[in-house]
Amino acid sequence: REDLWVREGKILNPEKLFFDEKGSADVQLDCKDSIITPGFIDVQINGGFGVDFSVATDDFKSGIDLVSQKILSHGVTSFCPTLVTSPPSVYHQVLPQISVRNGGAHGAGILGAHLEGPFISKEKKGAHPEHCLRTFEAGAFQDLLATYGSLDCVQIVTLAPEMRRSSEVIRELTKRGICVSLGHSVANLSQAEEAVQHGATFITHLFNAMLPFHHRDPGIVGLLTSDKIPAGRRVFYGMISDGIHTNPAALRIAHRAHPKGLVLVTDAIAGMGLAPGRHTLGQQVVEIDGLNTYIAGTKTLSGSVATMDTCVRHFQEATGCSVETALEAASLHPAQLLGIEHKKGTLNYDSDADFLMLNDSLYVQATYIAGEEVWRQDVSGM
Repeated sequence: REDLWVREGKILNPEKLFFDEKGSADVQLDCKDSIITPGFIDVQINGGFGVDFSVATDDFKSGIDLVSQKILSHGVTSFCPTLVTSPPSVYHQVLPQISVRNGGAHGAGILGAHLEGPFISKEKKGAHPEHCLRTFEAGAFQDLLATYGSLDCVQIVTLAPEMRRSSEVIRELTKRGICVSLGHSVANLSQAEEAVQHGATFITHLFNAMLPFHHRDPGIVGLLTSDKIPAGRRVFYGMISDGIHTNPAALRIAHRAHPKGLVLVTDAIAGMGLAPGRHTLGQQVVEIDGLNTYIAGTKTLSGSVATMDTCVRHFQEATGCSVETALEAASLHPAQLLGIEHKKGTLNYDSDADFLMLNDSLYVQATYIAGEEVWRQDVSGM
């Protein structure tokens, strides 16, 4: 039942307006009982609407523009375009075409790329092409630089911490302000803890592409309740809450064990928003059947076609958590993971006015970026 004040793209403390400037609102908007929430932040999205971020094309920029435009209707106001394991030539072509930029009417903001692979485990490659996987050979961090070409626009790197020399790579990435995520890995708990001690802060799609929980060695999953996490540090973990990648019981276990670290991700692929059938994920062909996406001809799950608002609703339903908790998993937590919570992920004064209006069932009715309406549900057709 409160007012939200916005000016020049930021959320405003109205005291300043009333008492210092003796001003009032220029425009008033009746939100008609909507819930107002910070915009969603998707830190793992491989593409959507026919666009695959792991395919080097001449019109890559128009592809990324299309996705950033289309995800506005699902409440995503900023995202990390994600590349799955690819040959070096793809990174060298694609990464220079990704630039960090603010969102607006043209689409959601880009926070930087998420590079998932190729420094991952062969046993847990999931939908990643085996012939492109790499290890840190003689050069360790230099090998990574040579593979990617440039780290200028990179925000997150997913790697397997059991790899030889991964510790020095994690340290080097962390030093550059890049978030290191553990995933596609057969690491045991002590290897995972060591990676966190060297600076890793995230787990890529918990439970998927890692050793299953075992009571004598819980593996990466054990980080959720580890007592070896450095003081003052929090480990975050991504979850694909689409009802397919993670059983609702597993979602509840993770959420109850470590609620403050849960980050909802879509892990969406090019087929999100398209009809069932054959689509791509990097070097692979995938088949979509309902909400299931498999590598063609197998039963290997390959990303999802769930949108972020769907994941939020499913998470809230599966865990029975409060609406606030569900919304924070898609906004505050990813912002904290990336260290941008002073700007995004909250409705605090002076933060970016990226917010959504939702109905009580958590369906998006309108999306705002920097205080400007960038998408609204067309009610005439309803």
